[in-house]
This record gives sequence, structure tokens and C-alpha cells, in this order.
Amino acid sequence: MNWDDLRLFLAVARTERLSAAAAMTRMDATTISRRIKRLEQALEQRLFEHTPAGHVLTDHGTRLLEQAERMEAAALGVQRSGSAAGAQMAGTIRLSASEGFGSRVIAPHLRSFTADHPRIEIDLVASSGFLNPSRREADIAVMLARPKTGPLITRKLTDYHLGLYATAAYLDGAPPLKAKGDLLRHVLVGYVPDQIYAPELRYLAEVDARLEPAIRSSSINAQAEIIASGAGCGILPCFIGDAMPGLVRVLPEAVDIQRSFWLVVPRDLRGIARIDQFVGWLVATSERLRPVMLGTG
Repeated sequence: MNWDDLRLFLAVARTERLSAAAAMTRMDATTISRRIKRLEQALEQRLFEHTPAGHVLTDHGTRLLEQAERMEAAALGVQRSGSAAGAQMAGTIRLSASEGFGSRVIAPHLRSFTADHPRIEIDLVASSGFLNPSRREADIAVMLARPKTGPLITRKLTDYHLGLYATAAYLDGAPPLKAKGDLLRHVLVGYVPDQIYAPELRYLAEVDARLEPAIRSSSINAQAEIIASGAGCGILPCFIGDAMPGLVRVLPEAVDIQRSFWLVVPRDLRGIARIDQFVGWLVATSERLRPVMLGTG
């Protein structure tokens, strides 16, 4: 299999249009189409469905995307390890991420990047909401959903799971909690309804449409601390709940929610050394932390 064909496959998968992939790779769209067909013939699998919305991945294409992205991350990791190259890179990267992922996943591991690249300055904007990479408010964004429009390069960064958490002390003094329906009798911690900035955060409604939080915060870190104080139970990302001393996961089989983080970069920033290096580091770090993100580590 030709790696250059995989590189073109990644470009089409991320942009969903031959014209956008051509602009990204500086190749002719007809050539890219021919190379994709060659790849499909080599694999004996159809990788894209041609729709009015663009090139949409088939199931085979989705599986290949995961493999190709791991290969890309490994290649970028090798490139990143070159200290001489790293010493030459300088500038600022503004990274937008959700509060939980930014503070609990990126921040504790960021030193492994800054130690290798001391001349690159990082602005980590970890908040309830996202800066808009389409308007160049951020150089890189980690988002809860894949943007549908804009001159952007997007890819799935990692899946993650969420579960129901509480303290043992809370559970001892609360009504029995043996099924999802029992949650109607419990003190629930969750988001302020009119402050939910993305539909992917409406966890309680996914468990049971009747559930309403009695203690609310716009901050996932504040919710975690409220739950850890024993004031109630609530849904947390496993990378937060599993790491907090005193919290136990409740009803793990009945309450198991999956979400994804998406990596978003303005198209005209790819190819800039410091951006590519950070993207490679972030992809490699997320892959290494995959068990933590899925609640299995």
C-alpha cells in the first residue's frame, strides 16, 4: 500500500470534497480521484459514497481512517522527536478545548510538549464553550462535534465514555440505586439548562427524559467537586470521575454514554511546523490515554 495514497485518502476523508482536498494537498482533483480509486482497487473495498454533500466514508473507509490516522500520528511523533528541528520552531499556539478535557487531560501532560519545544508558547483556553477556528479565534480546537462548515480540517481525536458517579457516603444515606428509574428519587447534579452550550452535554435526558438536576453548574469541574462532596450523584466523563478519590461509578452497565472529541484546525494553518508538531503530539497523547478516556484504564 502506498503511503502517499493514504495521505490523499486522509485529505478527502477530512474535507469530504475533492476540491478541498486538492487545495490542501496542492494536487489536481482528478489526480486525487484516480489515486483514491487505485487505493480502493488495491484494498478491494469501496471507501467513499459520492453524495450531494460530498465524499462520505463507508464502513470500510471509517475503519481505514482510524488505521491511517494512527500511522500519521506515529510519523508525526518521529518528526517531533527531532530535537534540532524542535529547537528551530517558535511562535504561539492558541488551543481551545472544553473545560474538562483542557484541564484534566491536556494540562497535566502539556509539559511533555513544551519541554521539547521551549520556544513555542501555548495559550490553553479551557472553558465552557469554544473559540471559533473558522473565524481564526483559535489555531487548534478540540470540539464535541464535527463542524459542518468552514475552511477547516477535522478528524476524530478520541472517543470517551461517561458514567454515573457518587460517593459511598452519599449512596449509604440515599434511596437504593439499582436501576435507572431509581434516579428519580435521587439528588442529581448537572448542567444549568440554559447554559448548555452543546447538545452533546444533555446527558441526563439520554438516560431518562424525566430526570432533572437539583444542583446545577455550568462547570463540569464544579459538578465533579459537588458530587465528590457527597451532595448528590451525577454523570461525569470517566477521565474525570475515575481519577477523583472517593468517587465510585454506579450502574456502569445501565449508564454508559459515549461521546467523541474532534480535532479542528483552520485549513491554511496545516503545514505550519509548530501547528503540525502540536497536532501530532495531541493525537499521540490521546491515543496513549485511550483506556483512561474510555473508562477502562
